[in-house]
Amino acid sequence: MAWIDRYKAKLRTADDAMKCMLSGDRVYIHPGCAVPMHLVEAMCKRGPQIKNVEVVHLLTMGETKYTLPEMAGCFRHNALFIGANVRPAVNDRRADFTPIFLSEVEALFARGILPIDIALVQVSPPDQYGYCSFGVGVETTKSATDVAKIVIAQVNTNMPRTLGDCFIHMDKVTYFVECNEPLKELHTAEKTTSPEEEEVYRRIGSHIAGLIEDGSTIQTGIGAIPDAVLRFLGKKKNLGIHTEMFSDGVISLVEDGVINNEKKTIHRGKIIGAFVLGTRAVFNFLDNNPIIEFHPSAYVNDPFIISQNDKMVAINSALEVDMTGQVCADSIGPRFYSGFGGQLDFIRGASRSKGGKPIIALPSTAKHGTLSRIVPYLTRGAGVTTTRGDVHFVVTEHGIADLYGKTIRQRNKALIDIAHPKFQAELERDYVN
Repeated sequence: MAWIDRYKAKLRTADDAMKCMLSGDRVYIHPGCAVPMHLVEAMCKRGPQIKNVEVVHLLTMGETKYTLPEMAGCFRHNALFIGANVRPAVNDRRADFTPIFLSEVEALFARGILPIDIALVQVSPPDQYGYCSFGVGVETTKSATDVAKIVIAQVNTNMPRTLGDCFIHMDKVTYFVECNEPLKELHTAEKTTSPEEEEVYRRIGSHIAGLIEDGSTIQTGIGAIPDAVLRFLGKKKNLGIHTEMFSDGVISLVEDGVINNEKKTIHRGKIIGAFVLGTRAVFNFLDNNPIIEFHPSAYVNDPFIISQNDKMVAINSALEVDMTGQVCADSIGPRFYSGFGGQLDFIRGASRSKGGKPIIALPSTAKHGTLSRIVPYLTRGAGVTTTRGDVHFVVTEHGIADLYGKTIRQRNKALIDIAHPKFQAELERDYVN
C-alpha cells in the first residue's frame, strides 16, 4: 500500500482545492445523487474571485447556487440534461442547454468539443490497491475525468463501492477532499398523487407488463410509470436489466428471483447500468454487489450494445404524442423541460433487438384531465424527441397502440383509441389526414 503517502500528500480542504479554478475554466460536476455538494459549495464561494466559468453537467440533486442571477458573470451553466434545479435558469436564458443524446455526451469531451479543465467528483475511499469507485454514478463522469486537466475528488465513506468499469486510481486525482456527508437522495414517494392518478399509473403499468415476456431484458427508469410497471412483474420469470439508470424498485424483484439476468444474451447474470437515482436503500444494495456492473453511458446507451439483448424492452415516457406518432419528451412548447437523455438510444436499441419492444408510455391527459396528451399536432415550439419513424408502441391507461409499419390513417385510429374518451371525438374532427 505504498500509495498511501501519495494520497495523503494530495489531501486539501475544499477551499484550498478550489483555488486552482481560474477565470474561463470549464468545470464538470458529477451528476445525480453523486453530486459532491461540499466541493460545489466551495466553488460557489470562490465565485466572486473569478469570471466566466462554464459549469457543465447532467441532472443533479441539490442546490445550484451558481445559476442564481447574482452569480451572472462568475458562472454560466451549460446543461446537457435539464433538471428541476436549473430549469428556471435555462428558460430565463441565464443558463444554456446543449441538446445531445446521452450515448454521445462523452464524445464531446474526448473530441475536444467540450474540453474539461476541472472535474469535481465524489468517490468511495481508495481500496487496498488505491482505486476509488465512482459509486452511484459512472455515466459520463469517468470519461470526464479521463480528459480533465485537474480532478478534484470528494472522498466519502457513505459512497458505495460499485463494480464494473467505474474506478479511478488515486494517482489520476489531483486533489482529495475528505467529507463524509450523506449522499443526495431522490424520494419518489414524496410526490403525492391522487387516487385517480394512481389508478391511471396502475393501468399503464398493467398494459406495459402485459407486453413483457418471460426472459426479457428491460430498461427501467424512475417515476410513477416505471414504478407501476415493476409492481406488475412479480410473476414474471428470468428477467434481466440493461438500463441507463434504475431506482429502489428493482431491489425486491432481485431478492425474489424475478430479476436474475440468466436469459440475457449479453452480460448474462449481470444488471448493467450507468447510475442510480434513489434512496439509501438502493445505495446499500449497490455496495460491492457482484450482480451489478456500472459502465459509462457511451457503452450502456450505445444502441448497438442494447440491441444485442434479445427481447429488449425499452420503456420511456413522453409529454405528448401527435397523431402521426411524433413524440415530444423534452419540452413544453418552446420551454425546455429536460433533454434527450437516453430515450432514443434505447428506443433504437430495442427496435433492433430480436423480439425487442420499444415503448412510449404516458397518461392520456394533463392538467387534471383538462388537456389531451394525444394531440393533432405537437404544441408550437415543441421538439421531437422520438421520430414517427422510430416509434413502435404507445401506451396510455386506455390501452396500447402498435404503430410500427402502420399508415398515417391507421395510426390516427390507433392513437384515438387510446386517447381519453372525452377527447376522442375532438381528435377525430380536428385531425386532417
